[in-house]
Amino acid sequence: MNNSFSIGPLNISYYALCILLGAFVSFLLARREWIKKGLPGNVLADFYINCLIVGIIGARIWYVLFNLGYYIQHPGQIIAIWQGGLAIQGGLMLGIAYAYYFFKKKGINFLDACDSILPYVLIAQAIGRWGNFFNQEAYGNVVTYQELRSQMIPSFVIDHMFINGAYRQPTFLYESIWCIIAFIIIRLLIKLVKLKVGQSALLYLILYSVGRFFIEGLRADSLMIGGLRTAQMVSLVMIVASIILWFIFNKNQQNTLQKIEGK
Repeated sequence: MNNSFSIGPLNISYYALCILLGAFVSFLLARREWIKKGLPGNVLADFYINCLIVGIIGARIWYVLFNLGYYIQHPGQIIAIWQGGLAIQGGLMLGIAYAYYFFKKKGINFLDACDSILPYVLIAQAIGRWGNFFNQEAYGNVVTYQELRSQMIPSFVIDHMFINGAYRQPTFLYESIWCIIAFIIIRLLIKLVKLKVGQSALLYLILYSVGRFFIEGLRADSLMIGGLRTAQMVSLVMIVASIILWFIFNKNQQNTLQKIEGK
């Protein structure tokens, strides 16, 4: 299976197409939530375009840093993002930092903005992970053909997971499915529970990180530091930090409400 296609002289990688398609679908869905909150609609498109670029840069820097030996020897490959090698967590961290700067500059509440956007980033990630499928990356340990068939994985996925002479677990697919499940959970909680400002965004960080932690344990191509899987360590930090922030936001908003009612 080819990992790119051509339109005239233009060669387009499926990897890039999946990332762009995911970002576009995420934008369309987030825009409805954004407008519902009464936030200025003309700002969101600018943010998405800028943040996509910033996120790709952050994801690439993170990947290159943990494969520094290779890229020192092959510096020309650093910009070859169409071949894969984007670490989502690096993009997420730089993207959130940029979001804080962007929305502060625009005079928009950062937590309101994150609540409107981050749950829909899960859809972008679910679609974007299929770029890994075309590039045959983000795969897991060696398994048998029968094991993959028993999981009811489509044949075209199984066939493309024959890598380096063996069938591999399609961990890209597991993460794509988990992102959709996490998105559904968040949407249900938004409808059923009165979440406080910032908590929808924190649910994204918690649920995505929980799934990533366990799925990363199945991967055979993880970024490593000192014998530990980098993505698992980052996921644990995100989970703990998000839970702490959840209680802080909850307490702060309760105190604010009590002050208002006291008046």
